[in-house]
Amino acid sequence: MSDVQHGGRLDAAVAQFGGKAEKWLDLSTGINPASYPIGEIDNRHWQRLPDQKAWTDAAEAARTAYGATDQAAVSLAAGSQAHIQLLPTLFKPQDVAIVGFTYQEHAIHWRKAGHQVFVTDGLESAEATARIIIIVNPNNPDGRIIDRNALTELARRLAAKGGLLVVDEAFGETAPRSSVADQAGRDGLIVLRSLGKFYGLAGVRFGVALTYENLARRLEEGLGPWAVSGPALAVGAQALSDEKWQKRIAKKLVVGREQLEEVLLNNGHEVVGGTGLFVLTRHGQAERLWEHLAKTHILTRSFSGKPEWIRFGIPGSKSAFNKLDKVLAAFYTD
Repeated sequence: MSDVQHGGRLDAAVAQFGGKAEKWLDLSTGINPASYPIGEIDNRHWQRLPDQKAWTDAAEAARTAYGATDQAAVSLAAGSQAHIQLLPTLFKPQDVAIVGFTYQEHAIHWRKAGHQVFVTDGLESAEATARIIIIVNPNNPDGRIIDRNALTELARRLAAKGGLLVVDEAFGETAPRSSVADQAGRDGLIVLRSLGKFYGLAGVRFGVALTYENLARRLEEGLGPWAVSGPALAVGAQALSDEKWQKRIAKKLVVGREQLEEVLLNNGHEVVGGTGLFVLTRHGQAERLWEHLAKTHILTRSFSGKPEWIRFGIPGSKSAFNKLDKVLAAFYTD
């Protein structure tokens, strides 16, 4: 397992603070608590190696769901993490800029592949630094959104000098108007998506890279045959094609974020940002508050590099909201 700090380490929290895992309220990730209902998976997907039709069905469902054109080449992997780890190995070592503060895994794996990584504070400084630029949009953990037109133009300029723009849209469903997936297929651009966050299916391990043909082919060669399991391909094709569920859950998440912000503001938090799947706040006693919540079996996300920050996923029920509100209020009376 990686030593990098991530949300979702419920087993470690249970070991430290006790209780049964199923009784904890895990708000440490941006994973939708109302996950897509998979239903029964045909036995043939468990019994056979994944065939080309299963791969094509899932890839085409992804292309349609994300608004990509026929020009976009598709690479499928066991979660976008697989693409994040493989991609840096396909380029010769050079300067790479990451617009931060953001998801740590990008910097880790570009450095491991021998690149010199610089974390910048915006597009202008990134473009002045490197020909390969990584952006998480909406950003994790603060929800910052960069205008899609600015990203499209940046990708065009980078392509003209042999560069690459990597846009990680792990939370892209919460801000569809900011997505550049419809631009995939042009040189110099790769867009990463997955089922983990919006669909609440992180355990399925299904990631999508939308990019130009040559890069997609190199990714597929690096991933090897059967990179995605048959059941994951089936679930991906099903979930990505279910427009009715997608529209319903998007509206539900908007309401959930509003409710969560209200609870946090009423309990002394300053909202820094967020998406439909999490809210990031600043709190003067964030580290102590994190421990207070954990002792009552509520797991949230802290950040070693930002000790004043604490991030909350969206509670999945009225009782979960009430529990969080009550425990937050008790922090000031303990």
